[in-house]
Formats: sequence, C-alpha cells, structure tokens
Amino acid sequence: MNKHLERVMQRIDALTEFSGKTVSWLVLAMVVLIVYDVTMRYWFQSGSVALQELEWHLFALLFLLGMAYTHKHDGHVRVDIVFTSRLLNDRQRAWVNLLGTLFFLVPFCLMVLFTSWPFVYNSWLFSETSPDPGGLPHRFLVKSALLLGFGLLLLQGIAEFIRNLYVVLGPRET
Repeated sequence: MNKHLERVMQRIDALTEFSGKTVSWLVLAMVVLIVYDVTMRYWFQSGSVALQELEWHLFALLFLLGMAYTHKHDGHVRVDIVFTSRLLNDRQRAWVNLLGTLFFLVPFCLMVLFTSWPFVYNSWLFSETSPDPGGLPHRFLVKSALLLGFGLLLLQGIAEFIRNLYVVLGPRET
C-alpha cells in the first residue's frame, strides 16, 4: 500500500470518526429538547416557534454531518441482495464499491456542492433569519451544513475509494 495514500485515508477516517462522534451528541440534545417542547405544549399550553425550529435545525445537522460517519461504517441503505450474498467475493464487492463511488457517490456529492453553493452564499449574503415571528436568527449557519456535510461525505468517499482500490489491486486469492 502506498504510504502517502494510506496516510490520506487514515486522516480522512480520523476526521470522519471525530465529526461523527461529535455530532452524535446532537441526538441527546434533540431528545431533551423535544421532551421539553412537548411537555411545555401539552401540559402547560406554552409553545415556542424557536424551539420547534431548533428541533429541525438539530435534525438537519445530525443528518447532514452524520452522513460521512454512516458511510464509513457501511450503515447506508443499499440493495444487498447480491452484494452480501455468497455470489461475490471480496474483490468483486470492492469493484462494486469502487465503481459505485466513482460513478454515483462522487458525482452526486459534487453536484450537491456546486448547486447548493449559491443557495448557501445568498443565505450568508443576506444574513438569513427565520421568516416566522419568534423564529431563530442565523439560518445561514444551518444552511452551511449542506456544504460541510457533503464535503465530509465526499472526503469519506475518497477514503473508501482508496480502500477498495487496494483490495482490487491487491494480491489475488487462490
């Protein structure tokens, strides 16, 4: 294995692990927030637009910033009928992953990054806030998670590409 590519892969994996484990704490924050919000609404008839917006902001952050971690740990949904069966050996599975990364994951991430850039830029340009009375300010920060999340997913896709490339190019099974 090329030492430089191995180091790149390890650094991307470390970044993904760090971001995934850090973002996972948002689940706890979201649960506490939802319990509080529901309790206030149903027991005390006191709702808050800001709390409801914060709930979907946390959910968006959790989803977007957790994509790379989920991909690293092979937690995404895919059609596994052939992939996990005994029809494919490790090298063939690596080929499927390699081609899937090259022709689907990387182009999709790049498309999202390029098409969401103006959306995020305009949000920053106008310091976008919630249009609802009592809503949260700084909506542009949440929209920036689009770029960060898909950037992390793209990086993790590169690490997975390298990992699968070594399986494909590695010594043949006998």
